[in-house]
Parts: sequence; structure tokens; C-alpha cells
Amino acid sequence: MQSKSKSLLTKVISGSLLATVVTVAASTAVSAAEEGPTASDVQAVLDNVWILIAAVLVIFMQAGFALVEAGLTRGKNVANIFMKNLMDFAIGALLFFAVGYAIAFGGNFTGIGRFLGGDGWFLAGDGVFTYGNLDKFTFFTFQVAFAATAATIVSGAMAERTKFKSYVLFSAVISAIIYPIVVRWQWGGGWLFQLDTPFHDFAGSALVHMTGGVAAAVGAKLLGPRIGKYDSNGKPRAIPGHSIPFAILGCFILLVGWYGFNPGSWLGADPVIGKIAVNTTLAGAAGALVAMLVTWKRSGKPDVAMTGNGLLAGLVGVTAGCWAVNGLGAIVIGALAGVIVVFSVIFFDRIRIDDPVGAVSVHGVCGAFGTLAVGLFSATEVDGVVKKGLFYGGGADQLVSQIIGVVSIAAFVLITTTILFSVLKATVGLRVSEQEEREGLDTHEHGVPGYTKD
Repeated sequence: MQSKSKSLLTKVISGSLLATVVTVAASTAVSAAEEGPTASDVQAVLDNVWILIAAVLVIFMQAGFALVEAGLTRGKNVANIFMKNLMDFAIGALLFFAVGYAIAFGGNFTGIGRFLGGDGWFLAGDGVFTYGNLDKFTFFTFQVAFAATAATIVSGAMAERTKFKSYVLFSAVISAIIYPIVVRWQWGGGWLFQLDTPFHDFAGSALVHMTGGVAAAVGAKLLGPRIGKYDSNGKPRAIPGHSIPFAILGCFILLVGWYGFNPGSWLGADPVIGKIAVNTTLAGAAGALVAMLVTWKRSGKPDVAMTGNGLLAGLVGVTAGCWAVNGLGAIVIGALAGVIVVFSVIFFDRIRIDDPVGAVSVHGVCGAFGTLAVGLFSATEVDGVVKKGLFYGGGADQLVSQIIGVVSIAAFVLITTTILFSVLKATVGLRVSEQEEREGLDTHEHGVPGYTKD
């Protein structure tokens, strides 16, 4: 009897011990769960949230472009301007989703993959490139905003005399094919990225802005100048825009959007985005100030529209090197861009490339300059990655890579857009009739004026 009691006691104690162990283990698991996500989980969420916010800021730049272009052109074409900007985003988003993203970021990075991708059509599958903690859908949303920007740059240079259906076809091709191929060469891990000293275009002075600027120059040249732009002696005449407030409000919206454009291109929520934002601010401010001073000196009056373009020129110029330069370098780049844009606008007027808003100069010329400036003014070393230009103790290697990138991208865009616009001109036509141009594109192309008299 005592033996049985002892045995029973042992079982009770053993059972109690096992229950205690199970309870403690369960309690530990619950405690671990209650501690919440790890630091890496939190960082991943922050990265994705920040890039989505940056994407929204870049998409909002479409409103800025529309206002700048509408403000610097005549009121009879304002609805047409806004319609083109709207379609740049709508068509661009759909085609970049279907094919453009795959060309830019899909597949491997050897052989033909050094020049264009071929996987991830319609964003399907896992063969599409992304970055760090970013989900592919977040990364796509950020990249599609840039694709729309490249197309929209062309709208202003071809304003007031382009057939809407021709422009829509152009916008489709640049968003689906031309721009994605350029992106593949560097951001997509292609041949420019694989140079011994990689070509550096942090946020797109060349890949986005120069691409749009070169395409704009080709389109404006093949269209010819607007009626009344040149007198009988071939001297350019000013054709004032209908709303300077529109134009400058648009410049401010673009400035706000640039804080998504440049800091967002770090592709993560990291303290370094503050430095990028400061460099963006300094370059834009220097560009606006210097452009104002140059026009004031030349004409005796500070030109409002050109000062706005100076702001944009400084922003475009620093976009390639906004991570790699210091504050002084950003100011120098912005100031030089502010000078360049004024004389570039004058130059293109004189060679009869009629660009109503200065898009070729702001985006094309200053985009090329800013990309080359990386090889001169870079002064950064982070995690073993060295970017030092000639003026900061670097060799010529980075400058050579920048030259290779600028020349290659400009040549590719020049050739492809010349072919595209030539085909459009020979088939559906590029330019509206003289009557349509004189009376305005709003009523003739869209059936309703942008402004009514009531």
C-alpha cells in the first residue's frame, strides 16, 4: 500500500513537472510573440512606406509639368497641354506595367541582358529585379513615376502645333521601349553599370531628363517653329505665355516633387536621404538665383519665367550627383546650370528649334551637364564605395565613364526618336493644319476650349 502510494506520488510530481515545463514554454513563446517584429522587419516596412510616399511625390510632378507648360504657352492650347500630361501618365503606366518594367529590370545581366531585359512581363513571376527590402510592387510604383516624367518632358517642347494622336503614339513608344532600354543600361544592372568605373546617375539627370530633352529636341526640330515665331529676317520673336502664375506654381510643385525624386532614389528609409535633400535644395536655389541675375544683367529686368527655369535647371543638374557631391558641389552645379539654361534657350531659338517652355535646355542640356559634373565634383565615400571627381582628388576614371554614358544615351535616344518621329510624320502626320494652330488646339483637337467666356 505504501509502495503504491509512493508510486502515485511520483506520477503526480512528474506530471506536475511536465505541465510546468509546457506552461513555461508556451509562456515564453507568447512573450516572444508579444515583443513584436524584429528590427529588420521594421526597416523593411519603413523602406516600403517611404518609397511609396516618394513615388506619390514624383507622380505629383505631372501636375507641375502641366502647369509650367500651360503657363508658358497660350490660353487657346491649355486643355491640350493638360490632356497630354494626363495621357503621359495613363498610357505610360499601362505600358510600363506590360513591357517596360521587364525590359528595364527583368532577366539576367549577361549577354543581351546587358542591354535589355526579358522577364517579368506584366510584373509576373519572380524574375524581375528589385532592390533591398522593397517589394516588387513598391519598386514598380516608384519606377513608373519616372517613366511618366521622361515622356512628359517632350510635351512642352512640342506644344501648340502637334497632333494629339501623334503625341499619344510617341508617348506610348518612349514609355514602353526607348526609356526602359536606357534605364536597363544603368539602373537595371546593364553595361553602363558594369563598366570598370561604373557610370553614375543617381536619380536620372541623364536617364530621365536628358532622355526626355533629346527626344524633345528631335520632335521640335521635325515639327518646325510655331507660326509667328520668326520674323521675315529669321529673327526669333517672343510668344508670351498666358499665365506666369501657372508657370511658377508649377515650378514650386516640381520642387516639392523633387524631394521624392532624389531622396527617394536611395530606395530606403535611411538618414542619408537628409543629405540628398539638402543638396537638392541648394542646387535648385542656386540655379534660380543665378538665372535671375544673368537675365537681369542682360535685359535690365529680372525675368520671372527664366528664373523659374533656372530653379528647374539647378534641380536637373544635381539629380545625377545629389548623393555623391557635398553642399558646396551642389551649389556650384546649380549655379552653373542656372547660367547654362539661359544661354542654351537663346542658342536653340537662334538655330530655329522652337521650344516654347525651354524643355530642351532645362532637361536635355542641363541633364547632360549635371551627369558630367559627377566626374568633376563628387566627394563621397560610403561603405567602401568611392565617388571622387577631379576637383576632389579623384582621377579621370569617373569623368570618362560619365562621358561614355552621356554620349551613348544621347546617341541612342537621338537615333530612335528620329526614326519614330519620322515614321509618325510620314504616316499619321505630326503637325496640325495652319487654321488649327491659329485657332487653338483645344477646340480643334478636343472639342472644347480650356477657358470659357462665361
